[in-house]
Amino acid sequence: MAAQRIDKILSSANIASRSGVKALIKAGRVLANGQVVKRPEEKFDPLTTTFSVDGQPVVVRSYSYIMLYKPQGVLSASTDKRAKTVIDLLPDELKDRDLFPAGRLDKDTEGFILLTNDGNLAHKMLAPKSHVYKRYEVHCDRILTESDCQAFANGIQTGEQTFLPAEMKLLGENKALVEICEGKFHQIKRMFHAVGAEVIYLKRLKIGGVSLDETLAVGQARRLTEQEIVELLSRNHGINEEI
Repeated sequence: MAAQRIDKILSSANIASRSGVKALIKAGRVLANGQVVKRPEEKFDPLTTTFSVDGQPVVVRSYSYIMLYKPQGVLSASTDKRAKTVIDLLPDELKDRDLFPAGRLDKDTEGFILLTNDGNLAHKMLAPKSHVYKRYEVHCDRILTESDCQAFANGIQTGEQTFLPAEMKLLGENKALVEICEGKFHQIKRMFHAVGAEVIYLKRLKIGGVSLDETLAVGQARRLTEQEIVELLSRNHGINEEI
């Protein structure tokens, strides 16, 4: 891996923000290979350098995992010449190399989207056989009933497309939580359309064992914690038991 600025390396490791890391360096609390780091712009190879802060070793990952609260109207893409993308929303300190959205949310859908440069984890997270569930809040244009919940539980067949069984929990007359372990094109909208309902609002709340951080404002992002990275591939679900 190419050498990077020490303030970027340590902020990527969730030690502190870039400005916080600079303060640590100024106070002489950061070591690289046993030597005091004097300037935040000093560069090191994060995979071959040993770092410590206040005498405690720092674990540096080779990949990035970022939770973004995606707004409506933004594309789930790395680049686009005509429209704003999820990568465009990131502040400079989170714009690591080769980031891409792991899975997509429709342009008019908001909520939790994972940005990473770890292709292997993204593949595992998205593969139906991994049974990593994604949870959504859905508002529809008609009253939803227990018969809709049963239809989802049985799996949806629409045209030549089959959707695996999904779990639905009614929240109100036209609102529900839905969990799916697939990520097919417009899947939630197509499943509701198949039972005669149209989706008017859609928000992703959870991926695997990681919930959207509701302290984030729409459009804001943060790095995942070490525990959250592990829980991304969790198969835990069961909205009817949780609520």
